Amino acid sequence: MTPDELRSIANRIRRRDLQAVFEAGAGHIGGEMSVIDLLTCLYFHELSVDPAAPLDPERDRLVLSKGHTALALYIVLSERGFIPKDEISTFLGHRSRLNGHPNRVYVPGVETNTGPLGHGLPVGVGMATAAKLDTRPWRTFVITGDGEMQEGSNWEAIMAAAQFGLDNLTLIIDHNRLQQGARLAETNDLAPFAPKLEAFGWHVEEIDGHDHAQICRAISKDAAVPGKPKCIVAHTNKGHGISFMSDNVAWHHKVPNEDQYKKAMSELTEAAE
Repeated sequence: MTPDELRSIANRIRRRDLQAVFEAGAGHIGGEMSVIDLLTCLYFHELSVDPAAPLDPERDRLVLSKGHTALALYIVLSERGFIPKDEISTFLGHRSRLNGHPNRVYVPGVETNTGPLGHGLPVGVGMATAAKLDTRPWRTFVITGDGEMQEGSNWEAIMAAAQFGLDNLTLIIDHNRLQQGARLAETNDLAPFAPKLEAFGWHVEEIDGHDHAQICRAISKDAAVPGKPKCIVAHTNKGHGISFMSDNVAWHHKVPNEDQYKKAMSELTEAAE
């Protein structure tokens, strides 16, 4: 797909995400808006996956370690054909399988349960190691938040990935500079990430995480370096695409009122035209 086609899909996903949060009365809308472009490029451009065979052993794997943004993943999976589109309206509803954090037992296309931060990358290292041991060509991608990188388990996984030469593993850091309740710089500021990952033996690339052409180039198999795991530091904005949410820590977990919902939907609709 072209960058313009991917941009159109991402905008549609943003509008559906906004609607679902408003209707459900809950959701991590800020971080969902920052990660949607990354998920769109992965599922509609790069990942080798088949909605008709979600457990195909040769499929690529995507672990959304920042599992609180599950709604964005659900909508991408629905657009890709893994689950019915109309099921998004059940988000957080009674007996719905679309919970606040993804569950691989219930939702086709979800690779592992996530939510407790710092778990996704260690699981991804295990997946990538399994592919190496079995000499299989499939790839593993892990998306973390930047605040999540404060978890020590991630750095243990980073060391292991370099030691094992996991060049089939790509870590994408959704670097929106905000975490729950504060800016990254106000808590435990790990930025800049690139020199730290490089010191651990990783190949690192920094990109604009809302530029679909840059994302697609960075996640391409051709951009891998033999013998080294890859980290993509994706510079994003929390609440991207909605003026009053963008780069605003208050929208980590917040629901727009009716006026805010109408304004946000109008802005996203105008951006699609």
